[in-house]
Amino acid sequence: MNSNCSIKAPFFEIGPKSYLYGDDILALAKAADKASERYQVDIIFTTPFVDISRVKAATRNIHVFAPHMDCLRPGRGLADILPESLMAVGAEGVMLNHTEKQISVHILKETIRRAEELGMSTIVCADSIAEASLIARMNPDIIVAEPSELIGTDTTSGPEYAQAAIRAVKDVNPNILVLLAAGISNGQDVYNTIFSGADATGSSSGIAKAANREAMVDEMVSAVRRAWDARSN
Repeated sequence: MNSNCSIKAPFFEIGPKSYLYGDDILALAKAADKASERYQVDIIFTTPFVDISRVKAATRNIHVFAPHMDCLRPGRGLADILPESLMAVGAEGVMLNHTEKQISVHILKETIRRAEELGMSTIVCADSIAEASLIARMNPDIIVAEPSELIGTDTTSGPEYAQAAIRAVKDVNPNILVLLAAGISNGQDVYNTIFSGADATGSSSGIAKAANREAMVDEMVSAVRRAWDARSN
């Protein structure tokens, strides 16, 4: 695990994907920044590539991550995402292997290694418990355990899946943080997921499609804090 990772449980991940663009991305990032400070919850904001620089410049509290990168090194390569270029515009970490941007096991391992070389944090997606266990052996900082069939729905994976996924990762490496997501659409979903034992959860469409995105961010991040505090007492 990357010793440079500064993210601590409990935390929350917001990934607007391609639901939003332009000024809407910036407004959402600012809302996340306020919620992070208000509730003392780390937030990973997985930012579209073209918005990384201005999101970083406009925020103080959130962790700005890129949604993907390639494992190439400076030199030849056209239209690939160079890790060094992401760092240069302010990305401190990267999401890898999302179900909408999957990569092979070999490439994933190499890309995690590239991130480690540069001191970038890694959040890696797994769409099954078996895959979560396999990825844990690559020692990323965070594993996102989310059944791909539930992504973008309003159905969560439930406490049994949550506990099995957490065990699958922690049995390999107890230092890896586990984010349980998919189908997170409101504060109660967030509360239930954190209370079930997850280090974190997150949302994409649940926030991006909300009538009031800032209010939904506040609702979800406050639920992270309440659930974590309830677990600790």
